[in-house]
Formats: sequence, structure tokens, C-alpha cells
Amino acid sequence: MRALLQRVSAASVTVDGTEIARIGPGLLIFVCAMPEDTYDTAKALAAKVAKLRLFKDDAGKMNLNIAQSQGAALVVSQFTLAADTSRGTRPGFSYAAKPDVAETLYLQCAHALKALNIPTQTGKFGADMSVALTNDGPVTIWLDTARP
Repeated sequence: MRALLQRVSAASVTVDGTEIARIGPGLLIFVCAMPEDTYDTAKALAAKVAKLRLFKDDAGKMNLNIAQSQGAALVVSQFTLAADTSRGTRPGFSYAAKPDVAETLYLQCAHALKALNIPTQTGKFGADMSVALTNDGPVTIWLDTARP
């Protein structure tokens, strides 16, 4: 799985003019399932996200994880993280998991975060979403479970 994490002071998702999710301080997590991913991959990604020390401690150092900072997670599916730009100028997305598999893995990742006691909300899989965020830092981290 691939994920793009952004530390935010707030983030929200709107679909068809209706806000469906909102968090305060925490992480906006864009997630893309790849064909070889499994339930274990989704759980491992959630565990990695939960452990990352991306939040400031009292000394201003990035020493706290999302739970220690009392942050929340907003998980949004984003198949475009699988973009292949090696040929031409139009990205290909054949490296992304098929939609039925991708939706299941995306939701499993979100549920795994919830199981780790992280308040978690989600976007709407397959929808044309408007995502608003206030990046904090900015701190943006790329994760790929296929790479160390």
C-alpha cells in the first residue's frame, strides 16, 4: 500500500456539496491499495502510521505519535498514488488494485487505525471528493509498504 500523510491542524471531505468528514489536529492520510496488498498489509500500514513520531512535544521536537498528541486521522482513498508516469504525459493507473479490492483494503486500514484507539474518519471511496486541509508544518510523509 502507498500512503501520503499530511500533518494537519484541520481537514475535511465534502462530497456533492455535503461535508461527510472533518477532523481537527492530526493526520490526513491518502491511501492507495496495490494489487499485491492484503489485509496484513493494511494492518501493517496502520501500525506504522500510528507509531510515527510526527507531532511536536513540549520542546517543539517531533517526538510524539498521533495518539500521544491526541490527534485524529482522516483516511481518504486515492488511487492516483499508483500513477505510472514513465511513458508520455498521461499517467496510467494499472498499478492500483482493482476497485473492489482497493475499497476493502482502504477500509481495513481505517478500521485498523480505529482499533489502535485513534479517532478515525474516512472519505467516500470512488466519489469525486473535495478535500480541504490546513497543513501543519508543513509535514508531509510518503509511505510505501513495498519499500523499507
